[in-house]
Amino acid sequence: MPFKLNISDKGKAWKLQTESEALVGKSLGETVSGSEISADLSGYDLEITGASDLAGFPHSKSIDGIGLKKQILTKGWGMRDTREGIRLRKTMRGKIISPSTVQINLKVVKSGAKALNEVFPDQNQPKVKKAAPAPAPTA
Repeated sequence: MPFKLNISDKGKAWKLQTESEALVGKSLGETVSGSEISADLSGYDLEITGASDLAGFPHSKSIDGIGLKKQILTKGWGMRDTREGIRLRKTMRGKIISPSTVQINLKVVKSGAKALNEVFPDQNQPKVKKAAPAPAPTA
């Protein structure tokens, strides 16, 4: 199954799908070489900042391994309830990337020789406004 990679750099994000199994076994917070993912990303160092699995469960840095675990959250990351004093039990996956992982978030730590705009020329282009149609002539 392909991984959907979201690579972010200075407020912009690029999407990439890869069949590469190079990220399996890596953990959140670990830095990987861009050449392991794609030849176009050679020279880049990327940090794994987050991931989610087939069912949408997020990976958590506080859980070891690759399995699912229920964790009690009070507030902060993964908790969207704003009521005072509330605690909820949420299912999360461990910090190790596994074959059941679908989406991986990466952050650029070190840039390569080729800019990401050149690697992904079809993404993050400025929007071109269409000209308004000319008014119909009146008789």
